[in-house]
Amino acid sequence: MVPLLLVLLLALLLFGAGFAIKILWWVAVAVLVIWLLGFVMRSAGTGGSRGRWYRW
Repeated sequence: MVPLLLVLLLALLLFGAGFAIKILWWVAVAVLVIWLLGFVMRSAGTGGSRGRWYRW
């Protein structure tokens, strides 16, 4: 009985980790899209040069 419970617990942990990793991939894709949009749509600075849209 105990080995069966351990296997079920391991399967539950691996399913939870897989779901969390899938969510993190979607978050990474969303951040990349926002970064690319900010890079493309940045405003022109003084003298016609394009300035940095981030502060660091």
